Amino acid sequence: MFNMYILQSEKTGKFYIGSTGNLEDRLIRHYKGRSIATKQGDRGNWFLQRNTTHVRKLFIVKWKLNRGRTILA
Repeated sequence: MFNMYILQSEKTGKFYIGSTGNLEDRLIRHYKGRSIATKQGDRGNWFLQRNTTHVRKLFIVKWKLNRGRTILA
């Protein structure tokens, strides 16, 4: 199973869309600043806005490429 998740910055309101096979581990890395895109600092803290689980990673890749616009899998 693959997770697609959306994080939101508390400070700026900006979003980060990611995907992983291990959501718990990935979120820990984001929260500890071990991810360049969501490092703490001027962007503030991030919180999980949404999480969906999919059987096929291909759906997540298509979704991310289309930036969330509705697509047919």
